[in-house]
Amino acid sequence: MANIFDAHAHYDDKWFDEDREELLRSLPEHGVSGVVCNAVDLNSAETIRGYSEKYPYIWFTAGFHPENLEDMPENYLTKITELLKHPKCVAIGEIGLDYHWDIPRDLQNRVFEEQLALSKELDYPVVVHDREAHGDTMELLRRYRPDGLMHCFSGSVELMREVLRLGMYLSFGGVVTFKNARHSVDCVREIPLDRLLLETDAPYMAPVPLRGKRNDSRNIIYTAKKIAELRGVTADEILAVTEENAKRFYGI
Repeated sequence: MANIFDAHAHYDDKWFDEDREELLRSLPEHGVSGVVCNAVDLNSAETIRGYSEKYPYIWFTAGFHPENLEDMPENYLTKITELLKHPKCVAIGEIGLDYHWDIPRDLQNRVFEEQLALSKELDYPVVVHDREAHGDTMELLRRYRPDGLMHCFSGSVELMREVLRLGMYLSFGGVVTFKNARHSVDCVREIPLDRLLLETDAPYMAPVPLRGKRNDSRNIIYTAKKIAELRGVTADEILAVTEENAKRFYGI
């Protein structure tokens, strides 16, 4: 297989500490043509910037994840803006809302909105995280209408249709292969192919038959095969179109 483009990964995670360089170096041998590593704060953005400078098939984003707001500096928007000047920084992300954890919602909403406003000001796409916060997430997305990607989408078909009406993309990962993934299965059956991206969210969400193990970009093939089965096409077709979509969305 070729044309594997991982639209969302976290290769700075400690799960990769033992063999990170060996794994990243080997990805093209397994058909991986591109990876976008997503930041969760300024430190991670600096780290993954280094990966992008070392490997021509890796790009990165800069932004604050809702779970990483505790030590956020007051001038964080200035810092993100500086990182966006790097030729391989392709989006503001990973940003959004996460109501699963006990993190002040007013702070989450303020930071999410400020980063959305920055994306409009600088004309940069955003990578959106939405966990148990569909209502508030959609309210802000409707207000700002960013050039955006809803990553690791887990909502209903109805919610997907609303996201699509905003002109956004959606990415799906290993969850599509899970037995209880009714929403994800319904969505990938219906989503227009020109709005579909594939991701790992590595090291998380490994697909069946690797569920529970560390995930990496090579495993996208299992997700592609499942979606191809649901759509009645080949895995090669899914990989080719999602690679094209990822490059278009990220401006690569």
